[in-house]
Amino acid sequence: MRISQRYLSLLSIPWTGFALGDNSPATSSTPDVLQHVDPLIGSNNGGNVFAGASLPYGMAKPVADVDGQNTGGFSTDGSKVTGFSTLHDSGTGGNPSLGNFPIFPQYCPDDEINNCRFPKTARATHYVNDSVVARPGYFALSLENGIRAEMTASHHAALYRFTLPPATATDGRALSPLFLVDLTDLWDSRQNASVSIDADTGRIKTEGTFLPSFGAGSYRTYACFDFEGADLHDSGIWVNDRAGTDRQDLFVTRGFNNFYLQAGGFVRVKRPDNGIVTVRVGVSYISTDQACKNAESEIPRPEDDFDALRKTAEKAWREKLSPFSIKPGGVSDDLLRIFWSGVYRTMLDPQDLTGENPLWTSDEPYFDSFYCIWDSFRAQHPLLTIIDPTAQSRMVRSLLDTYKHEGWLPDCRMSLCKGWTQGGSNADVVLADAYVKNLTGIDWDLAYEAMVNDAENEPLEWSYEGRGGLTSWKRLNYIPYLDFDYEGFGTNSRSISRTLEYAYNDFCLATVARGLHKPDDYTKYLARANNWRNLFKPDQTSSINGTDTGFVGFFQPKFLNGTWGYQDPIACSALASWCSLTSNPSETFESSVWEYQFYVPHMMSTLIPLLSGPSTFISRLDFFHTSGLADMGNEPVFLTVFQYHYAGRPALSSRRAHSYIPSRFNATPGGLPGNDDSGAMGAFAVFAMLGLFPNPGQDVYLITPPFFEEILSLWI
Repeated sequence: MRISQRYLSLLSIPWTGFALGDNSPATSSTPDVLQHVDPLIGSNNGGNVFAGASLPYGMAKPVADVDGQNTGGFSTDGSKVTGFSTLHDSGTGGNPSLGNFPIFPQYCPDDEINNCRFPKTARATHYVNDSVVARPGYFALSLENGIRAEMTASHHAALYRFTLPPATATDGRALSPLFLVDLTDLWDSRQNASVSIDADTGRIKTEGTFLPSFGAGSYRTYACFDFEGADLHDSGIWVNDRAGTDRQDLFVTRGFNNFYLQAGGFVRVKRPDNGIVTVRVGVSYISTDQACKNAESEIPRPEDDFDALRKTAEKAWREKLSPFSIKPGGVSDDLLRIFWSGVYRTMLDPQDLTGENPLWTSDEPYFDSFYCIWDSFRAQHPLLTIIDPTAQSRMVRSLLDTYKHEGWLPDCRMSLCKGWTQGGSNADVVLADAYVKNLTGIDWDLAYEAMVNDAENEPLEWSYEGRGGLTSWKRLNYIPYLDFDYEGFGTNSRSISRTLEYAYNDFCLATVARGLHKPDDYTKYLARANNWRNLFKPDQTSSINGTDTGFVGFFQPKFLNGTWGYQDPIACSALASWCSLTSNPSETFESSVWEYQFYVPHMMSTLIPLLSGPSTFISRLDFFHTSGLADMGNEPVFLTVFQYHYAGRPALSSRRAHSYIPSRFNATPGGLPGNDDSGAMGAFAVFAMLGLFPNPGQDVYLITPPFFEEILSLWI
């Protein structure tokens, strides 16, 4: 069903076309929406959310880094704090992302430098569990040693406020707190790095080369540290567990035989009477000078700016969350927290790095941390299209500018690097979704060119851009099992999931071709959108622990010669083993044949008869969701919750959504069923609670009753 004026009026949302992203501030009588945002939801149990301070789409993201579940930096798993760093991503899987150049305060017993604890494992200190405070634009906690850390952020800089208790040596002398800066990142990927300290001012500059957490290549990042509120005592460098004040600069590499040298710089200050030391950290991907300029321009008075900076961040979040408000109608506070926290997390990543891209010069926006589009195209980007179309338009323009300068639309991108492609060329879905929903400011001729490039040209390295196997795709009309692909290189697996995703990618291309009045191309790509049918094996059965499920007809791999291969339909499900790109490659990616049998979002009227009709289709969905096969912790499951609509039973979609919220999506630190994937999980919950779920790439929303009495607009 297409979204309509009538439906929006039923929700009490005045129809204003697609002006749903107008960001007028709330009135003074409106309750503060920030009271319902809890950044700690998903900070445990694999949610991997970023719990620290940030502006919407901000680059600077300060938080405490821990030695436990630290993919997003901090976790409420009770692990130890190893530092406080300013660059992070949110909700990602794989290796921990960013966390470059952490700072760590401590006292050296008896003021002897070499009594301080420099390496990560030695300095790691537990935080006090009930001391953690996480709010939009603000994060704080206390360490067990009595040091209190607070932080807030501008767009390219962070401001830390440390309150240090008095400490004395054994002879009664007051100790001077030491602040070390570590030339590392969260997963110790540093290839080389340097630090320099100004012995007169205490300013520390760092730069280094690191590896992306889920991609190819390397990136350089820079930081600038200024210490305010206390007189400088001394400064220097440290290596492993020793330090000295004779040198004020240091360069380190990966080391002999990959031995990881722990090293960095430090300053010691004289503890002020109030115990408060403020640290301003500017960050950049351009240079250390740019990092310092970012800090100076955005936080000109670090000693005085903390509370004002926090208020500015809160104001920015209120404005971004203002497109609608909720009349709860008796709904619990926990459900409101699930909803608003989900909206909030969709605006942490991608990050707006405009002006911070060293790879090419352009007047277009540059966004990074599309991590990954295979996850985010299903709900996050469609949600931003509604609530923040200006930002979503800028993201689309950034994707197109990346194509213009690097030759390919990214399917995944982080830290200025190309991320691994998980399925098809799913930026095509994002572009088609933006097209059918009338986003403005986009060069659609360029967008169409980029989409055709994905469909027609195979890159040499299709592991991180474009599509592989295009010769077979065009000749055989499917991706074969053990394909003979001599034109490019990638992980030769996922033949089922790539076939299904390529078919939908081509449907999205056909959609844009039709809109741009290209009838021949429309016919061509619409025909290719039917290729999914070539892997459907009508007599394939499925069993679990030797018991037949009773359902017949599943997708199966097919060899180059047209004969069938075999993959157990439950393989790669929660009842079997995890399937990834490399450690356990399969013919479906991170999802089973059982789950992928429903991924024909453009031809449900064809799929349902193949699966023996509406009644059996409903039974399949029920079995899938009740047998343990459905993995709510991964994005391919999203649409299946609402696909009862296509069999004429929308009420069952609503019942299914209510079965997962709040059982799997709730307001606890472990309240996400899997990693948030840059806000994808949050977007699913938001759409489900709105009663308006997208079939992305199409002007179709699947409508269910909202969780709330009314959803009200605030901008007229």
